[in-house]
Amino acid sequence: MPKQKKFSGYQSVKGMHDILPSEQIWWDKLRKETREVAENYNFLRIETPILENTELFVRATGETTDIVEKQMFSFTTKGGDHLTLRPEGTPGVVRAYIQHGLSHLTQPLKVYYDGPLFRYEQPQAGRLRQFNQAGFEIIGGEDPIYDAQIILTIFRLLESLKIKDLVIQVNTIGCKTCRPAYRKKLIEYYKSRQKDLCKDCVRRMVVNPLRLLDCKNPACAEIRKEAPGILDDLCNNCHKHFKGFLEYIEELNLPYELNPQLVRGLDYYSRTVFEIFTKMISPEGKAFDSALAGGGRFDYLVELMGGRSTPAVGGALGMERVIEAAKALKANISAKPKSRVFLINIGDLAKKKSLSLIEEFVKAGVRISESLGKDSLSAQLRAADKEGVELALILGQKEAFKESVIIRDMKSGVQETVLTKKAVAEVKKRLK
Repeated sequence: MPKQKKFSGYQSVKGMHDILPSEQIWWDKLRKETREVAENYNFLRIETPILENTELFVRATGETTDIVEKQMFSFTTKGGDHLTLRPEGTPGVVRAYIQHGLSHLTQPLKVYYDGPLFRYEQPQAGRLRQFNQAGFEIIGGEDPIYDAQIILTIFRLLESLKIKDLVIQVNTIGCKTCRPAYRKKLIEYYKSRQKDLCKDCVRRMVVNPLRLLDCKNPACAEIRKEAPGILDDLCNNCHKHFKGFLEYIEELNLPYELNPQLVRGLDYYSRTVFEIFTKMISPEGKAFDSALAGGGRFDYLVELMGGRSTPAVGGALGMERVIEAAKALKANISAKPKSRVFLINIGDLAKKKSLSLIEEFVKAGVRISESLGKDSLSAQLRAADKEGVELALILGQKEAFKESVIIRDMKSGVQETVLTKKAVAEVKKRLK
């Protein structure tokens, strides 16, 4: 029998992290701002399952994308179903749109979501195997004004986290009409440099030439600098669409840069693509090279997945990455209001009465802290002092019998006994 390793305690799975109580202020803020910004721009919340059929992501995202080839967490159930932990949010939203007949609602349909996604890749700062995104989708709208509104919504959300000096990189990758000519031009450019390409890019030249522009290999990135852009090969419709989009962005006074090599890493994109960066430098001199958010138009995806031809556009931000940037940039995020009152109980009867007394304060909207499991008066007073509360309520055996409670001013030490039924009103008066 093999010798068992000495147990040293469980650790979280590689690339999957705990969000501890001390971090929740940032997550609460981001979720709150996501909801408020979404409501301001009339997005409705949608939630899709974490698990979907594997074929959904293969078909929607593209068989030759890194997500499908390298990054999906997939498995077969005992019943033989092939399932995958969602690596991105858009395919599930589109599946729900088709499955539930959401095209019958007022169009375009504007929805938003936030939650965990999963990709098997080497964990690094801002890029984990389990990570969270907040996303916005507008399904059923072809007008470039919707492209601008998606970007505006995400831009305002990032601003709400006090992230400044934002810049939007934009490009268009055309449509089925104009893209073939550009693909041919791109292949011709890369063929003469094939010997310097990584193995993945040699294969991409055959299966998905646009992905050549998305390679992160340093040698390929250098070659990409001189690669031809698509703007000269756009058809009239795509040219008009992109021009209209840029006019809306300029009307909004949003800072943008044209990036002819920007394509994004998913096959379903068409026409507009974008990424949002910050040019801010942290107090420690750290620059942020990774995109905080990105997205684009996906006019063919609904039809590809079995629905009717339906134009759409969307974008998402990486929540961990955004929080990391906000923290590094010393964004001033207000903490949750602390309790101003602490309840101290002494004795079994007082402990029983404590729960109903706490309920009275909760109903009145007064935050109240406690250490119900501690019996010592001195220990509870120390806890109250540590929390920095203004008032302590002391409920002992005598007070419990007489249906009264002692109110103690933690700064002066002055105490007064009041009836329990008047405690809330008296505390509110003192906290004004």
